[in-house]
Amino acid sequence: MNKNYNQLSDNGRKRTSNLNWDDAKIFLAIAREGTLSGASKALKIGIATASRRLERLESALGVRLFTRDQLGYKLTDEGVTLLPQAEALESAGYAFSSAAQGNDITVSGHVRLATAQGLADNLIVPALPKLIEAHPNLTLEINTSVSTVNLHRRDADMALRMVRPERGNISIRKLGELGFGVYASKDYLVLSSEKEHDGSLEHYSFIGWSETQQHLPAARWLESTLRGKPCKLITSNMSAQISAVEAGIGVAVLPHYIAQQKGLVCVQSNIGCDQPVWLAIHSDLSYSRRIRTVAEFLTSLVLENKDALAKGVSIF
Repeated sequence: MNKNYNQLSDNGRKRTSNLNWDDAKIFLAIAREGTLSGASKALKIGIATASRRLERLESALGVRLFTRDQLGYKLTDEGVTLLPQAEALESAGYAFSSAAQGNDITVSGHVRLATAQGLADNLIVPALPKLIEAHPNLTLEINTSVSTVNLHRRDADMALRMVRPERGNISIRKLGELGFGVYASKDYLVLSSEKEHDGSLEHYSFIGWSETQQHLPAARWLESTLRGKPCKLITSNMSAQISAVEAGIGVAVLPHYIAQQKGLVCVQSNIGCDQPVWLAIHSDLSYSRRIRTVAEFLTSLVLENKDALAKGVSIF
């Protein structure tokens, strides 16, 4: 390791006294973007300048903030520890600027939310204009990756998920239930002459999940229901499932809230696939004004739509 990262504490304090606090911006940008090029673009500076400022910051602090690999920049343990302080600096900067301009807006900064694609597209994003209008200095980043997000490692500040986090320094609250049912398009029911169906599912063509999604409650229900019968179509994401149902390819297990927005018909509800909706927040951030603001927004949004999220009406 470079000797600059192994100085005694006295040297470390001396080095910190030369810290340029403006360099915290490059630290935050790299943490959020994951790459030096992405951070450079976000800050509208050159890559060489960004790299130089990061090196200057690490040297001043006496710690390495990131590990570098082919996939980009990952926070070290020291970087994870310092991230809340850097974000506090950012918020303080926004507040200072607002106060200087006589602006009472105090909620500012960047919030990273991890959530499911369906919740983002059909619940959260359509409601965002009101939040953005109320807090123009607040910026939001929504991550809908299917991979597991580690709040403890600060992959995100908060998560709205159907899977309860089991580990990490996080605060968890159950907000409601996301109900699921078997859905078809009106044209599919008419063309297949199944509109007067007796409730049995054996004559339906099903749209199922790929191998990597077999842990999902909907996929497990399909496996139990079909008993070896192959699905007409396999997909790896919900948007493709919805498109397939709309195209009349078959039926699929979908959330009531989303399917009914699309005008699809619930042919069977109460199938035992309902999932709780959890709000998880990194505990170190639970008192942050920007985090509380987004958490309150999400909580109100889920509670206001609680019945619509949980319930569906079967045609049989």
